[in-house]
Amino acid sequence: MNYPFNNYYEMLQNCVASHPNNTAIFVEDGKTSFLELKVKVDRTVAFLQQLGVGYKDKVALVVANSEEFIVAYMAVTAVGAVAVALNTFLKKDEFNFILNDCKAKILFVSECYLKETKGLEETTELEKVIVIGSGEYNAFGEKFLKFSDIYKTLPVSNFKSPTGLNDIAGIVYTSGTTGHPKGAIISYKNVMSNICGAIPHAITLSHKDRFIVYLPMFHSFTLTIMILLPFFKASGIVIVKSVFPFANVLKQVLTKKVTVFLGVPAIYTALAKAKIPWYFKLFNCVRYFICGSAPLALQTIEDFKKTFPKASLLEGYGLSECSPLVSVNRPGKEKVSSVGVPIFGVQVKIVDEEMVELPVGEVGEIIVKGDNVMQGYLNNPSATDATIINGWLRTGDLGKMDHDGYIYIVDRLKDLIISKGQNVYPREIEEIIYKLDEVECCAVVGVKDELEDEEVVAFVQFKEGMSKDANEIKSYLKQRLANFKVPKSVFIAQELPRNATGKVLKRVLKEQIKDKKF
Repeated sequence: MNYPFNNYYEMLQNCVASHPNNTAIFVEDGKTSFLELKVKVDRTVAFLQQLGVGYKDKVALVVANSEEFIVAYMAVTAVGAVAVALNTFLKKDEFNFILNDCKAKILFVSECYLKETKGLEETTELEKVIVIGSGEYNAFGEKFLKFSDIYKTLPVSNFKSPTGLNDIAGIVYTSGTTGHPKGAIISYKNVMSNICGAIPHAITLSHKDRFIVYLPMFHSFTLTIMILLPFFKASGIVIVKSVFPFANVLKQVLTKKVTVFLGVPAIYTALAKAKIPWYFKLFNCVRYFICGSAPLALQTIEDFKKTFPKASLLEGYGLSECSPLVSVNRPGKEKVSSVGVPIFGVQVKIVDEEMVELPVGEVGEIIVKGDNVMQGYLNNPSATDATIINGWLRTGDLGKMDHDGYIYIVDRLKDLIISKGQNVYPREIEEIIYKLDEVECCAVVGVKDELEDEEVVAFVQFKEGMSKDANEIKSYLKQRLANFKVPKSVFIAQELPRNATGKVLKRVLKEQIKDKKF
């Protein structure tokens, strides 16, 4: 595949050349044009160069959703350094491990995260900490600088980024189920393959489109699909600092004339169940509703179609190691419960344990090959060798494919429950639980008993003001499932643990059972 840009800075230069005065970023009542954005990026490039930041240096970001995140990320990559956007929900020890693992030289941090990052300048190789906020930080020591001082720097002129397609753009740390997180090494080619594989083959975009960005920017889904992809076509983005209150997200969609709405299952579940004002349904400009991060429950899809009968709900699939997009449904060609067909330039197979391709319709592990597959895991050759085999990336996801090449996610391989010799797919059970009107969220996990067999256990969170007895749920499931699939225990939870994108953390639930917290 031919790629029109070697790096993100060239992409930004193209936006300025073609649509300099178009709004690149909306934040609350303010807005920034592509020309203004480039000037800010150029000032930041000059500032980083003064600090001695250069080619292949690692620069970390613990930054809230903001224009500053984009300015910092674009400048870091432009100067030739590697951007490491960190999960802002982590704690100090977790930040410490990652900063030492990647040997970060500089840290950009939002003022609100100083509590968890203060002191890391002493336990890592950090040379400077650049704080985004309105406070005074010189009392913290000479390593601390104010982001606002960057804009006093003269911008670089006639700057050319030293990076090419095969250079490392960023490192994405995955939230591993056990042990420390692994850093997926992502090149410019990896991300460009995502963008060029989606446009125009999956969706069409123009400089008139606008994306809404309310999910955390550090997440690979948000970063690639909600920020870099729109900039590829000089489309604008509307930044919302928090998903709460959700009414504000809908307000921004309406007032800023958003045309592309991207979300995760938790958001679409809420949208499908919410009382959407008539004027929003009538006057919103959304052309595409796109879902990623995890498969949608069938009940959510059905409810969403009732609420938005004319909208295109495009379910997709991906993972950080694939930069992250692998497949997506095409407008007008959607298949319910499918995550679509592979994007242009990407191959997908369904294989058995020996990586032998399975016949159409059979369940196996999904493997992926293409320019979107990461270069490997940082400082972890054994994990890289176990994950990428002959160019094929083992996703750890169980799925099947139909005769038209549409992919259906069955479950995570690690979530598969083997109970009394029978394979139990948690998602099948969850789909049925979601049909209950009272259910807000649910999760099914396998827990080993004293004989090392796995018992099926369900966790259910109800909507506010609604409830059901655990025995009622079991009775309901017994009428619809084989006996070996019916959960031995059903626990009612006030709130299920989730990650930054709303995905339920099943490993935490298993730990809670182990620690007898249920």
